[in-house]
Amino acid sequence: MTRKQQVSGSYWLQTEPGGTPRPTLTEDLTVDVAVIGGGMAGLSTAWELTRAGLGVAVLEADRIAAGVTGHTTAKVTALHTLIYDKLRRTRGDEGARLYARSQSEALERAAEIVAELGVDCDWEERDAYTYVRDTGRVDQLRAEARAAKEAGLPASFVTETGLPFPVAGAVRVSGQAQFHPRKYLLALAEDLQARGGRIHEYTRVTALTEGEPCRLTTDAGVRVTARDVVVATHYPVFDRALLFTRLSPRRELVVAGTIGADRDPGGMYITPEENTRSVRTAPYDDGHRLLVVTGEHFTPGTADTEARFEQLSDWASTHFPGVYLTHRWATQDNDPTDTVPMVGPLHAGARHAYVATGFGGWGVSGGIMAGRLLSAQIRGERCAWSELYDPRRLATAVREAPAFLMTQAKVARHFVGDRLRPAKSLEDVAPGEGAVVRAGGDRVAVYRDEDGEVHALSARCTHLGCLVDFNAAERSWDCPCHGSRFGIDGEILQGPALRPLKRRE
Repeated sequence: MTRKQQVSGSYWLQTEPGGTPRPTLTEDLTVDVAVIGGGMAGLSTAWELTRAGLGVAVLEADRIAAGVTGHTTAKVTALHTLIYDKLRRTRGDEGARLYARSQSEALERAAEIVAELGVDCDWEERDAYTYVRDTGRVDQLRAEARAAKEAGLPASFVTETGLPFPVAGAVRVSGQAQFHPRKYLLALAEDLQARGGRIHEYTRVTALTEGEPCRLTTDAGVRVTARDVVVATHYPVFDRALLFTRLSPRRELVVAGTIGADRDPGGMYITPEENTRSVRTAPYDDGHRLLVVTGEHFTPGTADTEARFEQLSDWASTHFPGVYLTHRWATQDNDPTDTVPMVGPLHAGARHAYVATGFGGWGVSGGIMAGRLLSAQIRGERCAWSELYDPRRLATAVREAPAFLMTQAKVARHFVGDRLRPAKSLEDVAPGEGAVVRAGGDRVAVYRDEDGEVHALSARCTHLGCLVDFNAAERSWDCPCHGSRFGIDGEILQGPALRPLKRRE
């Protein structure tokens, strides 16, 4: 299979399709807790609450475990590239310890669930590494290893790894894990339903009215009444605290293929160098492992995605000669301006509305942690790291100001600058291509399919009005401001947008 013949789609989704869809919600419903979003954070929260005896409904706009979680690299680890030295400086030693403890306990919780439910999800214990090849960054790695160890992780600085190329240094944390994320979450979903929990797919929530009780409305007009509501939609679709101003969307590409089992590097690896490179393997067959390589991060709607796929494939082939690349896909994450995810009350006045967002590429351990934290808060129990993750935190406002201002400046440049760019004419859009063209004084997103038929949409993102750009590799319209993504006919692929792009003549 040549590179051009790679399957475009997540390996996790294709090897565990998930069977018959759960029913769409068609009648009004009353529950104790409504969870919006069926990914790692949403299902983990719903599962924890159901186990505690509460009546829970999960409302997912598409299929559960098929969004960001279905496209992750699925490392279950407390080593999050380079974070502990920064946390020690910005949150103090106690903040770093609480972060390490909460993420480590998430790993332990996942292992307990796999064992208790007997989940066949390719669970494997692996050491995690953050490495660099630049000798000028070795001191940074040594500082990170010290900070991680002092935070309570089994961390050490090493110069030897299982990678097929030399490194200048690496932080190693032993006893971490990896798994098949969709198999894990579908098992969670089955157990949740067996205990009385409800899951409704293709049920998009478009309105939230907070109160006692809270009320939700779906795009079909169905109403859900709940004492508590959890917004676990990756990027918060209901954002009374303007959390989107503290989040930066980041898209990354993934290529995967088979290598001989004897060439398995034997760990989970990531480097901040080379525009990020992440490497792990997964079980494949008796003589092979599936190599999964992630990298080439960029802001949605700002890059030649096809060229970046080529770069990532070249890197994989160069460093793992003979790799038989079979799959490629993309994933999306949200980076918080102050490094730490936001999990807890939705805004300062919230009493029964909660949010989980800003996992910065580590949504597996972060989502499991969020499930435990939100379950405790909803049940009125104390959690040691509630303050660390509290979305209402003000103590870090001054420290995050430069990153906050940089994020808003980038959004402003797109909002204004993209409207000043020269636009193509409709005649310049060839079959199989898409572009924003000018029509009647407005900008129109036009895709011409292989048969020459034109699919025309408003180019204004329905979230806050930034102009979308065409992603040729995935055939989607992507917003560079807050990461909303739409299909060629305008349907929502990724939030925070709640409405599709309007069709145009």
